[in-house]
This record gives sequence, structure tokens and C-alpha cells, in this order.
Amino acid sequence: MTESQHFRKLEQAYLNARCNEYYQPQIKISRGEAEIVIAVQEKYFHAAHAVHGSVYFKMLDDAAYFAVNSLVRDVFVLTVSFHLHLLRPISRGTMRAIGKAYFSSRALYAGESILYDDKGREIARGSGLFAKSKLEIGKG
Repeated sequence: MTESQHFRKLEQAYLNARCNEYYQPQIKISRGEAEIVIAVQEKYFHAAHAVHGSVYFKMLDDAAYFAVNSLVRDVFVLTVSFHLHLLRPISRGTMRAIGKAYFSSRALYAGESILYDDKGREIARGSGLFAKSKLEIGKG
């Protein structure tokens, strides 16, 4: 399987995930990077009429996760830990998460991501550690 085929296979696995039926994301994966875009919808709002932090977490974790998994061709990785900083609210437009892998060893990988609004302003950032699972890509 070529590198490009690996990226497309990961993108398809992401888009086929049942939870993404709710969010309707777009994803683009390249070597060590991933970009995820979700349109802001009121159904994501908390009581103060802005997107709930759980959506921030999902996008940041997913972007860092797939940036890391772009480097691992045989199995899916697992999020071991993830930390985020919520910097500003968003209530319209689109949210775009850019993830990058920045460390790898035999057993552990690290990735980070930044979440932007459609004006290019940073609204959150996160970083996490990831480990290989035993679940082969394409078998889940």
C-alpha cells in the first residue's frame, strides 16, 4: 500500500465512524499532519450559546490522532492522554483543527493540534500521547 493509499484509508475509516454521522466532518491527511473541518451548528451549543468544549476536544484529539496514525501503517493508535486549552468561544462559521505529529519512538507517539475559527484566529490547542493498538487498519 502506498503512503497516499494509507492516508485515504484512514480518512475513510474516520468518515465511516458512527459518531461522525452527527458532526459531518471533513478530513485531509498527509504525512505527519491532519486537518479536520466542522461547520458550527446550534446543536453543538452549551447554555451560553457557543460551541461546547466537548466538540473542541473531539476535533483537537482527532486531528492529533490522525497526524500520528499517518505514520503508523499497520494498526490504529490509541489516545493515551490528551490535554487542551480552550482559548475563545465560537458560535458561527467553521472550526478547523490542524494536527501534527512531533515525536515517535518504538512504543509512544506525540501529537499536537490547534483549532481555528474561519477568521484564522486560534480558539483552542491541545497535545496528546498515543500508542499502537492491536487493531489492524481496515479490520475495525
